[in-house]
Amino acid sequence: MKRSILNSLGGFGVILAKRFSVILVPEGDGTVKRLHLRSSYLRFALCCCGIVLGFLAFFAHSYYTDRIDREELQRLRIATSEQRQTLNHLVTDLGNVQQQMNILSGAEARVRQLANLEPVAEDIPVAIGGLAESEPVAVVDDIQRQINRLQVEIELRRQSQEVVRNLLNDQVSLSRATPKGWPTKGWLTSYFGMRKSPFTGRRVMHEGLDIAANVGTPVVATADGVVARVKYSPGYGNMLIIDHGYGYRTVFGHNSKILVKAGQHIKRGDVVAKVGNTGQSTGPHLHYELRLNGVPIDPRKTL
Repeated sequence: MKRSILNSLGGFGVILAKRFSVILVPEGDGTVKRLHLRSSYLRFALCCCGIVLGFLAFFAHSYYTDRIDREELQRLRIATSEQRQTLNHLVTDLGNVQQQMNILSGAEARVRQLANLEPVAEDIPVAIGGLAESEPVAVVDDIQRQINRLQVEIELRRQSQEVVRNLLNDQVSLSRATPKGWPTKGWLTSYFGMRKSPFTGRRVMHEGLDIAANVGTPVVATADGVVARVKYSPGYGNMLIIDHGYGYRTVFGHNSKILVKAGQHIKRGDVVAKVGNTGQSTGPHLHYELRLNGVPIDPRKTL
């Protein structure tokens, strides 16, 4: 313990010594040299070394941190460029979706106007006109939300147009299946309703119209449909029944000739028979009936 304290005091004394001697012993027979150094010079040299080391450490740290900052700045620049490109693409996509939405809206409005349907209330977001300079992430999210909303609107528009299209198809089909127009060229000789029978003299129900015409005058279908029956009846003579769907049927009696077969599809205006004088008839004419769900109705409303 005493020796350790003495060694410590000895080292401290060396540092506090005013002069130091450095002995240089050459190899061989050279002369031994002694150099004397003052302690102030040694302390100055140590201080200089410390200062140099401090500057080296400072510059090394500055270089390292500066390099890290440059790399981070480059990364941020790349990220900002990518975000701006993404934002540009989103703005373009939003404009395209908005344009598509406007086209669909215009088309649907015209279709609804033609179909006499109420227009759909407009509640469509407006696309932005430029890029924001701050909070790009929030702008991207907002644009994406607008695009998503527009896509939902487009899907709803398409579904609405599908409903309108189906409705129009049904209306067109119903219009084509609804009998209208004259079945042949001639003049009315007997109307729908109660009348005096030309055969018995009693009042009976006349379920159609009698249209007088020359034998062989073409008889045409008054609506699209399918030939349901072709037969001969003692009362109607050569009889033709056409099923038009939606509950409509037309009956043509007293024909001289029938030109279609059962199951045949026909269109409005197709020639299906020729006027005759078959069955119970007082002269050449066409007996024309219109039935809805099996109930005879007055055909004059459709002529």
